[in-house]
Amino acid sequence: MIPGLPLLLVLCVCSSPTAYGKAAGSSLKSNAICSGHRVSIPLSNHTWLPLNHRHGPCSPFSPETIATTAAADMLRHDQHRADNIRKRLNGTAAAKHGADVSIPTTLGSSLNTLEYVVTVGLGTPAITQTVHIDTGSDITWVQCRPCPAATCHPQKDKLFNPAMSATYFAFDCRSAACRSLRRDLYNNGCSRHRRHCQYIVKYGDGSNTTGTYSSDKLTLISNHAVVDHFQFGCSHVTQLFTGDKADGLMGLGGGLPSLVSQMKTKAFSYCLPPAASYSGFLTLGVPPQLPRMSSTNKFAMAPMYRSDVVDTFYLVRLQGIAVAGRRLHVASSAFTAGAVMDSGTVITRLPETAYRALRAAFRKEMRMYKRVSSSTILDTCFNFSAAAGGEDDVKVPSVELVFERGATLELDRSGIILDGCLAFASTGDDESAGIIGNVQQRTLEVMYDVGGGAVGFRLGAC
Repeated sequence: MIPGLPLLLVLCVCSSPTAYGKAAGSSLKSNAICSGHRVSIPLSNHTWLPLNHRHGPCSPFSPETIATTAAADMLRHDQHRADNIRKRLNGTAAAKHGADVSIPTTLGSSLNTLEYVVTVGLGTPAITQTVHIDTGSDITWVQCRPCPAATCHPQKDKLFNPAMSATYFAFDCRSAACRSLRRDLYNNGCSRHRRHCQYIVKYGDGSNTTGTYSSDKLTLISNHAVVDHFQFGCSHVTQLFTGDKADGLMGLGGGLPSLVSQMKTKAFSYCLPPAASYSGFLTLGVPPQLPRMSSTNKFAMAPMYRSDVVDTFYLVRLQGIAVAGRRLHVASSAFTAGAVMDSGTVITRLPETAYRALRAAFRKEMRMYKRVSSSTILDTCFNFSAAAGGEDDVKVPSVELVFERGATLELDRSGIILDGCLAFASTGDDESAGIIGNVQQRTLEVMYDVGGGAVGFRLGAC
């Protein structure tokens, strides 16, 4: 238990059935310099944790260490992650609202598509660590000494040295924390030959991490808020395919080992910026009382669902889609399987029937632009070279996602078009769960109120 976890952000929230309008001024391209936060966030500037894209001028990694990914490769990795999520959910007859669920028995998601990082402190004294955030993973881990070059990848910051932290603790094999790691998932490696709890996480893309399951003090560097006795993996063998020098990963999934499950408030939010030349933020915790806000700052709230097969993922249910203000003729039954809210998947996957309707309506609205073929999974792409002001002057029709309880979300311009293409794809059928990807989440503050069973969306937050 973590006593008295401080609130890391005073969220500006209030229930609202509809999120009105879209944030203005979003660009389809990144600038050459980091512009920081695009809007003036109506929040305390001492209580949120900056979040940045791993590529581009706001990245904490130096340019020479960043391996840029071609669009075709990124979307290939993205399809791998989406397929992996569907495999993990396979066999789920129906999502259970607010149900207690078991730890999954399959592998973790692909890490190739993780694009957003935050910087935290670990240990006493705190050592800076730059980690990916992932709502599709549960265990948080960093590379630790000893970590030979042959078994660990180069990273941005100093390797965490457990021997130098006054608050570090390695869990014994007989501890409750170790027993909470199911052997069929995390293979805690405990036997009569080992004293300390060992974990292993194998991700769907072949990445993996192995080491000692431990606890230490986690410090949110922006305001020095502290999570005592934070449980994490101290990795001594790591194989990653993310192409950067991240120090580890912050697991924000719903499983027992995740940071969210360890928190007393069981809630967090993030805002993903419209482009790599802007910054977003990550928050942990929600206030006990929601302040009164104007309609432009309210959250549109939708019920959260949990799978009865795998407890890592957070699901919502769509009820409809609108293009250019007109609701598409898609029965709500097409969305019965729900959709996973995922920070790591790039583009949104819709049921086949819904995607076909969206594609037809979008192509009709974009008929003034020449369609071009694509070598990726995206099948609705355009040549914008003839536009007078380039891509920024392209007239993109509005796209709205309608969730349960009337929560209607108009996507930011940056959440509709990706590299000249409609940033949506099909699940391939109407039975598989969809995925709300990170492109569609740009500029929104997405709040996961895990304890309250709801997901919220606030427009134009970053």
